[in-house]
Amino acid sequence: MNKRRLPCGSFKRRLGAIVFAMLLVVATSTASAAETEEILIGYFGPASATHPDGGDLWCAASLAIEEANADGGYEGRPFRLVPSWSDNPWGTGVADVARLVYKHRVWGIIGGIDGATTHLAEQVVAKARLVLINPVATDKSINMASVPWMFSCVPLDDTLARVVAQAIAADVGHRPFVIISANDHDAHLFTVELLKALKAHKVAPTFHFDCDPAKPEFRQVLDRARQAAPAAIVLVANAADSARLLTELRGQGYEGTVFGGPWMGRRTFAEQTGPVAKGVRFPCALTPSTRLEEFRKRFRQRFGHPPDYAAAHTYDAVCLLVAAIRQAGLDRAAIGDAVRQITPWSGVTGTIEWNAVGANTRSVRLTTIEVKGR
Repeated sequence: MNKRRLPCGSFKRRLGAIVFAMLLVVATSTASAAETEEILIGYFGPASATHPDGGDLWCAASLAIEEANADGGYEGRPFRLVPSWSDNPWGTGVADVARLVYKHRVWGIIGGIDGATTHLAEQVVAKARLVLINPVATDKSINMASVPWMFSCVPLDDTLARVVAQAIAADVGHRPFVIISANDHDAHLFTVELLKALKAHKVAPTFHFDCDPAKPEFRQVLDRARQAAPAAIVLVANAADSARLLTELRGQGYEGTVFGGPWMGRRTFAEQTGPVAKGVRFPCALTPSTRLEEFRKRFRQRFGHPPDYAAAHTYDAVCLLVAAIRQAGLDRAAIGDAVRQITPWSGVTGTIEWNAVGANTRSVRLTTIEVKGR
C-alpha cells in the first residue's frame, strides 16, 4: 500500500470521480429485508489472520460475529462479515467498497485499517448514506468531513497527542528533545497535532526530522538526533517503523527517554522490539477493566496470542454495530440513528461516547512499557 501522505485537492476530486463511476456500474440487489437469510456486515480490511497490519483486526471482527451468532444472531438469522480489500485500495479497493453497499446490500461497514483507507471508504458511504464505523484510524479529519454516518471508536490524534505533549512538558520541559516522524499519512497528521499541543505548553523540539524509515537514510537521521544530546526523543511512525527506529536508536547507544505514538501499542511493535522497548512511553487508548481482561482471555484462547488495542477496538466496533442493528431492525437509516443514539456504550476498550461529529470522547492515559521477567 502506498504510504505517502493523503493529498487534499486533486486526490479528493479524482477519488470522487472514481466513486461516482463505481456507483453507476455496480448492480443493486433487489432482495428485501424480509427475504434476507443472513445479516451482512461489510468489512473493509484484509480478511486474513496472517496479514501484518490487519490480521488481528480480522480475528477480532470474526470473534465478535461468532459471539453474536452464538447469542442468537438477529431474530434467529446469523450475522456474516463480507470482507472487501485490495493490495491497491486506491484502484480496485474503492470498487469493492461500492459493491458492499450496492450489490451485497450490507447494513453497515467496519473499516478501514488506517487513516488513508478509512477516508476512501468514507467517500462511498457519504453518497450511500450507510453507517461506517472506524475502529482504529486516529486521523481527526475523518470525523471533520461532515458525514453524519461516520463514527470513530478509537480516540483521535488530538486527544492522543495532548497526553504525550503534557508528559514532555512536565518531564522534559525546556531541555532539548527531538521529534523523528515518518512521512506517511497517519504519522504526519499525528505530528501536526503533537506540535500544536506542545505549542500550547510553550515548549518546542530542538529538531524535527521527517524521514522514511524504510530507506537506509533514516540511520543518518538517528545519528543527527543523538548528536543533539536530547533528554528525550519522540518517534512518530507506524508499529513496524517505530520498532525499526527504536531498535536502531538503542543499538546506537541512546539511553534517554523515548516517547511514541499509539502504534507502539500494536502487537507488531512488541514482537519486533522485545526488551528494547522497556521504558518507552506512549498514549494508551484502552481503559483497564474486567471486561477487557475477559476479552483478552477469549481472544488468546481462540487465536493463540493476546490482542492489542487495535483488535480490541475492532471487536467493539462490530459489537456496537450488531447492537444497533438489533435495536433498529433492518433499516439503514434507522441503524445509523441507533449507532448515534446508543452511546454512552460500554465496550471492552472502555466507554464509547460520540461527540457532535461522531468521534469517541474517551480520555486516554500515557503508559510505560514494562518487559516481564526483566
